[in-house]
Amino acid sequence: MPSIPLPFVISLVLCLLLVRMGRQDDGRLGLFPLLVGAFALQAALSGLNWSLGWHPVRLVQPILAAVLPALAFVAFDHLRRSGKPDPARLWPHLAPALLVSVLIVIRREPIDLVLFAVYLGYGIALLRMSRAGPGALVAARIGDENVAHRALVALGSLLIATAFIDAAVSLDLAFGGGRLAGTILTVSGVLWLAAAGYAATAAEGSRPASEPDGIQDVPASPTATIDGGIDAGPPPEDAAIVARIDRLMREHHLYRDPDLTLERLARRAGTPARQISAALNRIHGRNVSQIVNEYRVAEARKRLVETREPVTTVMLESGFGTKSNFNREFLRVTGMSPSAYRQSNGSIPGEATSAPGRGSTAAAS
Repeated sequence: MPSIPLPFVISLVLCLLLVRMGRQDDGRLGLFPLLVGAFALQAALSGLNWSLGWHPVRLVQPILAAVLPALAFVAFDHLRRSGKPDPARLWPHLAPALLVSVLIVIRREPIDLVLFAVYLGYGIALLRMSRAGPGALVAARIGDENVAHRALVALGSLLIATAFIDAAVSLDLAFGGGRLAGTILTVSGVLWLAAAGYAATAAEGSRPASEPDGIQDVPASPTATIDGGIDAGPPPEDAAIVARIDRLMREHHLYRDPDLTLERLARRAGTPARQISAALNRIHGRNVSQIVNEYRVAEARKRLVETREPVTTVMLESGFGTKSNFNREFLRVTGMSPSAYRQSNGSIPGEATSAPGRGSTAAAS
């Protein structure tokens, strides 16, 4: 019975993921779908080269190999920024691919060294980007930024590992006669493409598909208040920022939007995303995702006690996109599962009101 070479299997799986991503995003081609498509193409080229022995693809493989890390960096960098990708920021990242294209024509020997430097450099750049933490990925859904951050770390680590694997292959070709080169390249390359494609898919899943229409900014209100009071320690502007966020949540129920991002919240509040993150951390000691999820949990608590809606309906109406995130955050805030909370009729022993959505249903009223 004939078998399908592993690179083609990986390419097919990535293509199926690409189709699913396109359907979820109404056919729009974003940076992460483009990255997954590039991974799928590279896997297919690897199969043609190493499994079927069709060597003309060797003219294309190094060029696409130089594109992949640059495209990965641009895609994750866009998760840190508002609006559409700026072409002026994209063109410089084509330089490695252009350099490899020139080397293919005039001299192929330095290509391996160039690719080593490209993969190592972009891998380090992605890991440095990850040091800012999940909160820096302002274009990711609130609640999904940790998923995107893990994908960022994984892809950066994979790029660095790939650089050294390719270096080992080059050494084997130079000094060992290339006896292991084909096997190392095929196995490691396919596994890298599969893992990187999955990481890109996970990161894309954290990004909202489209911008909601009809949203107007809300004027600041100095009289808005939040649960738990404000410590006199933080700067006065922190109190104003937190009060503004609290008003947006209580009066406009922004937390009910499962696609809410820090970027969108910042536009609604008329305040830079970093200032919002810093103010919430200083006042409440928790990050934006936790604070927003506390408003969602408050809504869920009210619905669980006052209605007989199924738990899944309560989850969706409160703004949670996944059951795992809902259960985890509900347990964090209340110490109980949603079902147990409903059975207790909303009673939590020793509960104290200390923060938005924590210990009260004010956020949902």
